[in-house]
Amino acid sequence: MTRVGLSPLAWLDSVEQQRRQAGLRRSLRTRPAVATELDLASNDYLGLSQHPAVIDGGVAALRTWGAGSTGSRLVTGNTELHEEFETAVAGFVGAETGLVFSSGYAANIGAVVALSGPGSLVVSDALSHASLVDACRLSRARVVVSAHNDVDAVEAALVGRDEERALVITESVFSTDGALAPLRRLHEVCRRHGGLLLVDEAHGLGVRGAGGRGLVHEAGLAGAPDVIVTTTMSKSLGSQGGVVLGPAAVRDHLIDAARTMIFDTGLAPRLSAPHWPRCGCSPRSPAAPGR
Repeated sequence: MTRVGLSPLAWLDSVEQQRRQAGLRRSLRTRPAVATELDLASNDYLGLSQHPAVIDGGVAALRTWGAGSTGSRLVTGNTELHEEFETAVAGFVGAETGLVFSSGYAANIGAVVALSGPGSLVVSDALSHASLVDACRLSRARVVVSAHNDVDAVEAALVGRDEERALVITESVFSTDGALAPLRRLHEVCRRHGGLLLVDEAHGLGVRGAGGRGLVHEAGLAGAPDVIVTTTMSKSLGSQGGVVLGPAAVRDHLIDAARTMIFDTGLAPRLSAPHWPRCGCSPRSPAAPGR
């Protein structure tokens, strides 16, 4: 079959038509700098993206450190602001250490892939975020997708495995339906069968737990040696970036093995500088707008 003269992108026309007919065509919407109406779509749960202390912190960091981090954190992209934030947020949620990534998406992929791999099992909730789904696909592990919040299904996967290592993945507050994960029961099952529990707190940090410390803290699992927490700074913290929280051994391993940290340009210092652990406007504090 000859294909001379056929554009290699010709297939996009038919795909676009199919999407349009199915009502699946996406479009970008431009918003104003300051919304004049109540915004129920934003992830800025506590309004910290517009908090004066957060803005002032970002401006000060911009003038000191420049617009970007200039490189991977392993080369020139690591600053004292990154490490101060890691220490502050880890202390806030009760974890031993933290490691900042350029986004929550990158944090999830880096953590899941580095903590699993060929010859291991990953058990992921059916409603896990796309970043966790992609991480499972990249892990090269055997992946079992368990029914939403079905602890018995998770246990069955752990019991029936041949692999020595197992990683169980869940969100704390699910972005799809707002359901809370049964973290204590999941942890009990993981501990009983030698599995590591990874909890994405993107929608839990700032709005669940004492002072907004998250659902893991609320469940009494903060600092547990077999629990890893990932989260984003783009929701309750009103900024951008991601962080993995857990034992020091995990942080050390991610620095060696997490490709989304090793080969990605580090988070701009100005984005880690103004968060609430540094500026004093912690979640649930009187200074935070809307609280």
